[in-house]
Amino acid sequence: MDNKTLSIVSYITLLGWLISFVIGKEKSNSLLKYHLKQSLGLIIFSIVLSIILNVLMLVTKIGMLGIVGFIPLILMIIGIINAANDVEKPLPIIGKMFEDKFSFIG
Repeated sequence: MDNKTLSIVSYITLLGWLISFVIGKEKSNSLLKYHLKQSLGLIIFSIVLSIILNVLMLVTKIGMLGIVGFIPLILMIIGIINAANDVEKPLPIIGKMFEDKFSFIG
């Protein structure tokens, strides 16, 4: 797989991220490294948001809070579009936080 494909796959769940990380380890370029960082940040954001929403819905009994749970899906689609267009553009809302994190990626 080429780096563009691996960049796209990295946004598709944690398993996709792991596949992209392992396969692209030897031949990664700046595009793949950038999207690996962004997608890992998105995965972490999704987990934290899920925990917060579950606690809030349990405490407040407001089921409409579940709509906020679609934010990671929308961000994932934006990330896939950026990766498909060979653009190193941060994800809205959370992208800037993860640009300089995860030094183990490269």
